[in-house]
Amino acid sequence: METIQSKAARGRVADAPSGHWVYRLLPRWLWPYAQLARWDRPIGWWLLLWPCWWSAALAAVAFARPGEPLSTLLPPPGHIALFLLGAVSMRGAGCTYNDLVDEDIDSKVERTRSRPLPSGQVTRRQAWTFLVLQALLGLAVLLQFNDFAVLLGIASLAVVAIYPFMKRITNWPQFVLGLAFSWGALMGWAAAFADIDAPAVLLYCGSILWVIGYDTIYAHQDKEDDAIVGVRSTARLFGANTKSWLAGLYGGALMLFALAFAAAEAPLPALAGLVAAGAHMARQIAALDIDDPDQCLRLFKSNSVVGWLIFAGLLGGGVWQALKPLV
Repeated sequence: METIQSKAARGRVADAPSGHWVYRLLPRWLWPYAQLARWDRPIGWWLLLWPCWWSAALAAVAFARPGEPLSTLLPPPGHIALFLLGAVSMRGAGCTYNDLVDEDIDSKVERTRSRPLPSGQVTRRQAWTFLVLQALLGLAVLLQFNDFAVLLGIASLAVVAIYPFMKRITNWPQFVLGLAFSWGALMGWAAAFADIDAPAVLLYCGSILWVIGYDTIYAHQDKEDDAIVGVRSTARLFGANTKSWLAGLYGGALMLFALAFAAAEAPLPALAGLVAAGAHMARQIAALDIDDPDQCLRLFKSNSVVGWLIFAGLLGGGVWQALKPLV
């Protein structure tokens, strides 16, 4: 098995996935930029994307009457594609910014000291230039939406800007990450209605709890190094009580999601996705071993399944509503 030292010597970060297309298809000089943007770790943009797609799908089925055309009960394909491109670009920009802010910390943590900045593969000026290019792509995507959604998207930058500093001053940096990563729950609704209503707010609040939960699992990978360098996290705060906290966070998320669906009068089959997602969350909690970093990473990544289940439930609700007069 490849060691951390050998991976770093070959221009790859210590926990880079083996066999990824980034290392098979991109020229070697692009590897550090792909690592800054985490193109080799798609789970991040998936988790940023899910609240966007949920919100767009919820907006499509909100207050729908039986027998409406299916095309009006599914999220617009254009919005789906724009949110995907926006999630990839802005997650990459956010990760690059986070690495610029955390270079001193990353150099002291075993898992992160081989990242492009602390290992010297890119300069800070190069990283800033790359960040600006990604942000400009994200802005180009944002400008395709209505004016209200554009202003709402720009407002999210305030939360993104402060997030990397939170681990230095609070035990709840995962809460601030939740504020940022859940913003799409407002955006999908705003893109459809040029407004923010109760269903979007409830979906946003539920997503915040979900993010705190899954990122707590993720943070357990680094808790020993974090304690040494003084980085705070909910993983360190919850400690041995993590499973109880996760039950409360995930349970609260599901409750708020259900209230969002009810406020939007979403078709009943949409709840099937929530039930399936709840079962998956329960399995995560039951299986979790907070002292097994590899398992923590696997369980963290499995939250994309939660995203798919909830999204599929909403799409199924749209199909059900379109076919309702026929059954």
